[in-house]
Amino acid sequence: MPSHGLTDLQELLASLRASVSEEGYVFASFPNGSIHELAEYSPLGLFWENEGLTAILSVENAGKAGVETEPCFRRISLAVHSSLEAVGLTAALSNALSEAGISANVVAAYYHDHIFVPDERAEAALAALEALSASAQAGLR
Repeated sequence: MPSHGLTDLQELLASLRASVSEEGYVFASFPNGSIHELAEYSPLGLFWENEGLTAILSVENAGKAGVETEPCFRRISLAVHSSLEAVGLTAALSNALSEAGISANVVAAYYHDHIFVPDERAEAALAALEALSASAQAGLR
């Protein structure tokens, strides 16, 4: 079932509104973990891999779970409702951040995309994405 979000790349970039979380997050691997065991740590996201269960946890909950709390990432959420079938959005976002020398871990959820960037580069990442959006807006005029 399509997500019924926007698919036009120029329109997506022009209308994206990025916001950065105050909270820090970590990616942790649980080789023998189960969703039931991790539920008490309120994971923001879970992904099954061959090596185990990856969880995105708040720094606070990662500490409670006894896993490393570094490196720490901040989540940038894009308010635009992008379709899961949109072509080029992840590449455009990654390219803008790459040009600024910022690593990006992109998670596409049903309604919105979320980008996890190093904590100390969160504001620079936000500025890079805002510049990308402004450039797309100018291109629509």
